[in-house]
This record gives sequence, structure tokens and C-alpha cells, in this order.
Amino acid sequence: MSVSESNSTASTPASRHTAPETSHATPGTTNPTSGSAQRPSARPSELPEPSVQLTEGWHCSHIFYRFSRSELSRLTSDQRAVGSTELADALDPSRADAPTRLQTFIISGHKADFGVILFDADPLKVDAVHQAIMSGALGPAIEPVYSFVSITEISEYVPSPQQYADRLASGGEDPNSPVFAAKVAAYEKRLPMMNQHRLFPELPTWPAMCFYPMNKSRVVGANWYTTAFTARNAMMAEHAQSGMAFAGKVTQVVTASVGLDDWEWGVTLWARNPQYLKEIVYKMRFDEASAKYGEFGQFFVGYQADSAAILKHCRV
Repeated sequence: MSVSESNSTASTPASRHTAPETSHATPGTTNPTSGSAQRPSARPSELPEPSVQLTEGWHCSHIFYRFSRSELSRLTSDQRAVGSTELADALDPSRADAPTRLQTFIISGHKADFGVILFDADPLKVDAVHQAIMSGALGPAIEPVYSFVSITEISEYVPSPQQYADRLASGGEDPNSPVFAAKVAAYEKRLPMMNQHRLFPELPTWPAMCFYPMNKSRVVGANWYTTAFTARNAMMAEHAQSGMAFAGKVTQVVTASVGLDDWEWGVTLWARNPQYLKEIVYKMRFDEASAKYGEFGQFFVGYQADSAAILKHCRV
């Protein structure tokens, strides 16, 4: 799903600098001066220091929980009071050691009671919130039911200014018109800001949220990964165009989980009204990128709420 110029759907490999190949004597080979062939080897010269922090962007986790009524019934009133205070502290986005982004939600339906979305440069700082929830006095009565681990990214389908101009021209706009030039200039100006948001998102305060994981299909006749990039790029442009109709109503963050979780991407939508969630998902299902190539996991729908509202709503 996309409500901006392009959906974040696939990562591009980070470039690495390596030294030119040089020859080194190995057992069974002659000295280079003898003129005999020798196996070359390449050694990296500028690799980054080992780190859990990304070269760009943030780590992200979506975690959903359910209260165990049987375990809650075994807790004393004092244990509930202490546990409620501990949970409030763990879920407080303003505390000094909180992750950079932290939002909490009441989740509708039986899949979960509440959910947490977290972003930070340090993955252990993200996971520490989960550990704090589970280790508190309410921990025995809290069951994690689903988690999704991912990272922020700039999709390879985000168009460059030239690609954006090509899209306008292919859509019938006159490349020689002042309007065309103004649109391209405006896009070029806002592109760095949009990419910054993709890597370091500000989370909206809109009330309704929807999260779901997704893959791109690899079945015979609909294999995304054997489809030419130009065709994939065109499909993602159509997808983005559908999403732009919901600007001001729905916003999104798409995070990449390829190699990190069971699904390849996670889509988080925030809406001014829950109705817009239904409308955007329905509209975009007709885009070829979804209709032919999209595979979707279970959906979690919730409403922003702090810990006090969550505990009250869940009768804890």
C-alpha cells in the first residue's frame, strides 16, 4: 500500500568498497616473477566496524499481546497494582530510556488485546520493552501472540526525479510545459524529506491503525522475482498512484523483513477514520502488484491508547 509517490517494498544492497585484486603466493603456485599463473585474492579495505546498528534507518518491531484471564485471577490486588505501574512505565514513550518511537494500541477482536510498535537505532533497546512487559508483576498474565521484526528502508521503486519526469510524460503530460517543469522541481525538492521519513518515520497520532505482513508471489506465472524490473517498477507506480488518492486520510510506513522474519515486508497504516482503512485496502487490491503478486498474512486492527486506557478497556 502507498499513499505517497512510491511504496516501500524492496531493499537495495548496500555498496561496499574493496581494494583492487592483488596476487599472493599460495601453496602449489610459483612466484609471480616466474610468469606462471597464480590465483588472485581480494581483500576488503574499508569495511565498517561490526555493529548492531544499521548503516541507515532504524530497527522496528510490532508486538501483540493478550491478557490471560486465568492468570489474572491468581494475582492479588497488590500484584495487579504494582504490575499496572510497571506496564505503564514500560509503555511510556517519554521515559528517558524509551526507544525513539513507541506507540501503543487497543487491538480489536480476539487475536490480541493490545499492541506495541517500536523503532530505534538499537535493536536491543527495542526488544527491552518486550522484556520489561514480560518480567513485570503482570508478566505471568500477559501472553505474546505475534511479533514482527523488520527494518526501515528506501525502496528501489522510489523514483528518481528523472524517473518521475518519465512517468509524467508517459501519463500524457507535455515535457515542455511550465506545469511539467514545476511538478518535477517540486518532486525533486521534497524527495530527500520523503526518504528521510521512510528511514526515520514520525508516527502519526491518528486514531486507527492497521498492520499486516506481506510477500511478493513466487508461483509459476506470477513470480515477482523473475519479472523484469521495468515491469515491476510500472506496477509499483500504479500502486502508488492508487494510494495517493488517500493523502490526508491514510498514511503508512512499510518496513523490510526479508531475512529477518517469516514475511518479506510489513505494512502499517494509520487513518483518520477506520473506514479509510477498508477503502484503501479494497481499492489497492485491484492493482496488479497486489491482485497478481501480493500475498498477505493476518491483519491486526487497533486504536491508539496509552497503558491506562489499555488496562481499563481490558478490565485489568
